[in-house]
Amino acid sequence: MKRPEDVTLSREEGEALLARLETNTLTAEDRRVLGKVLTFYFWLLFALREAKLSLKRLKGLVFGEKPKKRPPPESGGHPGGSEGRGTEPQGRKEAGGREPAADRPQRLGHGRQGADVYQAVTRVECRHEDLAVGERCPACGRGRLYRLPPGIEMRLDGNALLSAVRYELEKLRCSAGGQVFTAPLPARAGPEKYTARARAVLALARYYLGIPLYRLESYQALVGVPVPDATQWDQVEHVGNCAYPIHGKRA
Repeated sequence: MKRPEDVTLSREEGEALLARLETNTLTAEDRRVLGKVLTFYFWLLFALREAKLSLKRLKGLVFGEKPKKRPPPESGGHPGGSEGRGTEPQGRKEAGGREPAADRPQRLGHGRQGADVYQAVTRVECRHEDLAVGERCPACGRGRLYRLPPGIEMRLDGNALLSAVRYELEKLRCSAGGQVFTAPLPARAGPEKYTARARAVLALARYYLGIPLYRLESYQALVGVPVPDATQWDQVEHVGNCAYPIHGKRA
């Protein structure tokens, strides 16, 4: 949507326009100005809803970007000078020779991660329930809706190192012959109780994170998926067995 023409009114002109609006004595010029104001309002509403502009970006879009200030030149002092950056008055250092917190250089960055950093995510598409592409704009009633790149919202959840899935297989029994028919497992369940991913996580927890098996046993019991330490050892052995053939060839 193209940015509409600016509307410039002084305070006296605005008050006079409001007075004529209340008395229903608008002129043709008043109607033209009010039309421009409404057009700008709907454009602003569209920008807020669809582009999800932050307040800073919206301010720059409406009033223009401020020129950036140039950083001041660094002083060229030397350690022996009285005003150089390398000098430090006696008595200003903390115990242990550390500089005061106010004088320490601040590390860059704010600790927040962009959405593109998260690779192993479950993607969920959220669609409008009441709006669709091609429909009339519910704000201005004139334009048609079209699709923009989706907005991104991240939600991080917690989970145990090992999680469990319970498959309940339906069983049917013949009333005459007594034969039982059990529903098959889905293919994603796999043939073994512990998947390769579960065994790899146990090995990483023990030998990469350094978590003792008995401590992991207590944690898994706390989150409702108990795994005894002896069982953990057995599953880690499966991971080690995969490396024995490679180790033997190298030897």
